[in-house]
Amino acid sequence: MFATRATHLFASLVLLSTTACSASTALPTAPPENTTRVIEQALTEFYTPGMGVGVIHQGQVVYLNGVGQRNLTDDSAVTPETYFRLASTSKAFTAAALAMAIDEFSLSWQTKVTDILPEFQMQDPWVTREFTLLDLLTHRSGLASGAGDSMLWPEPSGFSRQEIIHNLRYLTPVSSFRSEYAYSNLMFITAGEAVARLYEKPYAKVIKEKIFTPLDMQCFAGDLNDSALQNVAMSYGHNDERGLYAIPRNAIHGSELVSAAAGGIVCNAAEMLKWVSMWLNDGQTADGQTLLSPAQIAFMQKAHQVLPVSGTDEEWDNISLKSYGLGWRLADVYGHKVVSHTGTLSGYQAYVTLVPDLELGIVLLNNGSNYGARSAVMQHILKAYLAPQEKTDWVQTLKEYQAEREAVYLANHSVPEGTGEVILDPLAYAGQFSDQWFGQLTIAMVNGELRIQSEKMTTLTGTLTPFADHTFVIRWDNQNAAGDAFIHFDVNTQRQITGFSLYPFTDKQKDAHEYSDMYFTRSDSQNLSE
Repeated sequence: MFATRATHLFASLVLLSTTACSASTALPTAPPENTTRVIEQALTEFYTPGMGVGVIHQGQVVYLNGVGQRNLTDDSAVTPETYFRLASTSKAFTAAALAMAIDEFSLSWQTKVTDILPEFQMQDPWVTREFTLLDLLTHRSGLASGAGDSMLWPEPSGFSRQEIIHNLRYLTPVSSFRSEYAYSNLMFITAGEAVARLYEKPYAKVIKEKIFTPLDMQCFAGDLNDSALQNVAMSYGHNDERGLYAIPRNAIHGSELVSAAAGGIVCNAAEMLKWVSMWLNDGQTADGQTLLSPAQIAFMQKAHQVLPVSGTDEEWDNISLKSYGLGWRLADVYGHKVVSHTGTLSGYQAYVTLVPDLELGIVLLNNGSNYGARSAVMQHILKAYLAPQEKTDWVQTLKEYQAEREAVYLANHSVPEGTGEVILDPLAYAGQFSDQWFGQLTIAMVNGELRIQSEKMTTLTGTLTPFADHTFVIRWDNQNAAGDAFIHFDVNTQRQITGFSLYPFTDKQKDAHEYSDMYFTRSDSQNLSE
């Protein structure tokens, strides 16, 4: 009841406030001054090689630029046509395709998922029966935030979309169905497969035919062509020890990703402005074709799940209400309804924002891993239109904010301490172990060290370091892909290893984490060594 009332309140307040502001505020028609300089400062300050930026206002492209490098090895520059991974800004494409399918096949947002995907099954039979298309896109499944993401990252994933949907039944809810917001990539992948089933075509082909082709967008939900691969941005991370470093596993290699419907679409700033323009033009393409009905746009861009408002939201953006629509986040920023979504992946950051009453759209795509770059640039551009009286230095503001957050983290951070020894001979812990949905992990002695390897996720490899008793610490090889983890072995009365559990490497109690629903049972009869 509360969520329903809050939804209506949000819609009413936004309608009133945007009408008042659009009638009374004179706003600039050109991009804010020093935009390129601010982008350059943000790239330097937040360790990001390059960024593609596009701004459209009142039907005109007022800024379109590539700044910095797309590849540090050959010093190649970012252009407006440089391709980046969209990460979670891909979700709006999936939501739009599902909305089109609902209209085309005379369905509704209340259509049950099992009516389209009979194999869909959650852990609770009642939830399975009641789960609707709307539920797929509103992050209210009852699962923990990020549940099942271990089947997606680190890439490349060895799980098919069919396996991912099948494995939903093994994930344990942490809240009641529809009671809480918890971000779910797996539900968007399921939505993508519902679209594919309805159209009887692969997801990537549907997105191309229903969205990219009508909008004349040279973007990709599937494999990239050779021409596009000539202008792709390499993905980068940064830390104090290594400086800027490439993340090849997340780079754009040209192959379709299993995560496409949740975060795997590839596009560039120039082409994304065509997508943004469609949303600002009541679902119309440049040649007057209706891609999305105004009714569906209104439904997708209204509040479906209320989100908390932070002190920073209030201080920086004068926000009083936030919510999640369908593939979009909504907020009232200085009295304007702002529709946006971010995308975050190791090596890529994206940010797409719409301000419908101002006919304003902004696209930011970069190849770094620090959110400060996209946040500072978005604030600089957006505030020039929404609050031109503000003269905040957003690069400096984000720098100070991150420093404060790091100080808080370090003040509360502690490292678990063990004896550094285990009870059995390390070789006793080697073997093959299987979980019912994540598959097989192999532990083997390699050059005097215990090494762990996932069968499904080939880049998920690491070294086991003794911690205490029957527990080791896994130091994953890709530290920006997976944090260190505890692996605790179970032993029977014959002092034989029977299985193990995984836990985050922390001394704080965590009831819900990425390993919560995994238990690996020994599946061989002898130790492995080489």
